[in-house]
Amino acid sequence: MDNHVKLKEECGVFGAYDFEGRDVSASIYYGLLALQHRGQESCGIAVSDTKGPMGKAISERNMGLVNEAFTPELLEKLKGDIGVGHVRYSTTGSSTRENAQPLVINYVKGVLGLAHNGNLINTPRLRQELAYTGAIFQTTIDSEIIAYYIARERLNSRTVEEAVGRTMDRIRGAYSLVVMSPRKLIGARDPYGFRPLCIGKRDTTYFLASESCALDTLGAEFIRDVLPGEVVTISPEKGIESDMSHSLSQDKQARCVFEYIYFARPDSVIDGVSVYDSRILAGKFLAKDSPVEADLVVGVPESGNVAALGYSLESGIPYGTAFVKNAYVGRTFIKPGQKSRESSVQVKLNPIRQAVAGKRIIMIDDSIVRGTTSDRIVRLLREAGAREVHMRVSSPPFLWPCYFGTDVPAREQLIAYGRELDEIRRIIGTDSLAYLRLERLKEIANGLSICRGCFTGSYPMEVPAEDIRGEFEQ
Repeated sequence: MDNHVKLKEECGVFGAYDFEGRDVSASIYYGLLALQHRGQESCGIAVSDTKGPMGKAISERNMGLVNEAFTPELLEKLKGDIGVGHVRYSTTGSSTRENAQPLVINYVKGVLGLAHNGNLINTPRLRQELAYTGAIFQTTIDSEIIAYYIARERLNSRTVEEAVGRTMDRIRGAYSLVVMSPRKLIGARDPYGFRPLCIGKRDTTYFLASESCALDTLGAEFIRDVLPGEVVTISPEKGIESDMSHSLSQDKQARCVFEYIYFARPDSVIDGVSVYDSRILAGKFLAKDSPVEADLVVGVPESGNVAALGYSLESGIPYGTAFVKNAYVGRTFIKPGQKSRESSVQVKLNPIRQAVAGKRIIMIDDSIVRGTTSDRIVRLLREAGAREVHMRVSSPPFLWPCYFGTDVPAREQLIAYGRELDEIRRIIGTDSLAYLRLERLKEIANGLSICRGCFTGSYPMEVPAEDIRGEFEQ
């Protein structure tokens, strides 16, 4: 991944409800640890006791990694049998404790805890509408708008899940929601299915999670995915209830293909499709469509590794390791300034001279955004003695911004915008360059309907005429 750009908003959400009344904070903690790759800026846990007072919830939100933010002593204080958790990426200007999730609001019907992954595109209008009816905002994230609307709609709804459904009628964009009410755990996924959400169970505890790998960590059974447009309600009285009244036809759904290319952990399965298999397939397609003679295939850790293995399997060229990754360095696009971002590339990745010296190398990465990081990695390989460096990218070129939660920047900042392939190749300094073909995207998602807006400019819904991204960040 060209980490020079802040590809943000893979936030991770998690929820748990133990029908036997046992504390769920430890389970949420381990679930968030498994989702740490989706957000490393801040994290939070909110729990409530379903047998206790309706308006009482305990929450902790902190900056940093899950294992830094939550000590055993802190978890011990989070007593409750229902709860939600969140890990978050932020962008410049919004990396504050106030914007950490989950959000907890107290209102006339009790307490509401909400964790959100995604990005709304009608935030300014909704925010103005709320402000003119007296709402006072504590954050700059659109998740607060969702929480407000659920609380408001609840006053005119028979149930909290009906209020969530009514809120879905108002909000537009990408969202996977996990909502804690006084007696129910609710999951909702936008009608397009941009972001993943799944249901699991262990003994008498039910879970909602962004990815199935979090369920594996807890030894929980994967039950199923929450479907695009579905609202699921989990309660001891009725188990799992489903409302599909907001769903779209399958051909209109638009999952973010970057879950399969980059965001998700390779051991996750999303909507029945293995992320690992998707990346192997992407590598195989690159080998079929853009072959080149070489001595070694390597991946840019971590997200390029599986695709590199796929390329090796298809081409017969040996797969190897060219880089040692310092696991204790955050993703490079988190660094605030240009200088610190660029210097961090070599802090994070160091080439293994003995592996690459004198060899023709095929280097696989999942994408190129601005190109700065790719250029530096290629230079590292050449300085380590690589004779040739051929780059293969397991996604098509970024040509358009994303409005649904992946922070692909304005077109002018994208290296592929307005440039021929050979010009991009010269800028990053490789001997050859090829991207995954656009028509291969649906194949790596096993035929599922996907969003290709950042590659084609053809979005699944009408996007704002004015780019408001960054004003109301999540």
